[in-house]
Amino acid sequence: MDFLFQRDRSHTTQLTGGPPFRPGLAEGGRNNTGFQGAPFLAAFAKSGIGLITILLLLATSAFAGEVVDRIVATVDHHAIVQSEWDDAVRFECLMADRPVAAVTSEERRKTLDRVIDQALLREQMEASSFPRASADEVVARIREMREQNAAWKTDNGWHRALSAYGLTDDDVTERVAMQLDMVHFIDMRFRPNIHIDPRNVEEYYVGQLLPELRRSGAAQITLQEASPKIEEVLVQQRMDEMLTAWLRNLRQQIPVVVR
Repeated sequence: MDFLFQRDRSHTTQLTGGPPFRPGLAEGGRNNTGFQGAPFLAAFAKSGIGLITILLLLATSAFAGEVVDRIVATVDHHAIVQSEWDDAVRFECLMADRPVAAVTSEERRKTLDRVIDQALLREQMEASSFPRASADEVVARIREMREQNAAWKTDNGWHRALSAYGLTDDDVTERVAMQLDMVHFIDMRFRPNIHIDPRNVEEYYVGQLLPELRRSGAAQITLQEASPKIEEVLVQQRMDEMLTAWLRNLRQQIPVVVR
């Protein structure tokens, strides 16, 4: 299942609907050592929108608008309406720097699947206690998003982009707050159960990091230097797998109807 984001994104990215914001990795999923992080951590590429992050990108669409419109799906007793689906498509397109008119029917259907996964996740969040995003975290995350696109660095450029996609500052703030909440919740639920074997770290270093550094011409670093970031990448990969399996199980337990 293509959960939260489009094809180039991990489950986390897909769930949140925005660029990943894991510590230690910079734009494009590369950390400061220059090696590629897990797909789940990859930043939104202009070429596409890529389970934790797609869910995050779309996260707050459920709270948008009060106009009564057509119900397109139900998750348990929660109705997903047409405007919520449309908002999610527009926000994904903003993050991918892609025209809304270029989105195909199949891509729209996948976006609806991701909105459904977000609704499933929100149900679990409502019944849990976990650290919510602070206002400072939200502001910092939006600043980070804007830094990824040169045209968004000025206030005028940012507001032109929002207007072009039918979005406002409040829309983005709500989405990013929910995105961060989802990441906190997923971390709390899955991270404590993950242990990375040092042998797996060494295998990643030898089999993936070193070849990538050689191909790119970047300076090589030692296994000791790279180990903390490699371990985090492997943790993220494992969390992505666990989240995918968990959401699949929730879909079997909770009534989901697409109209």
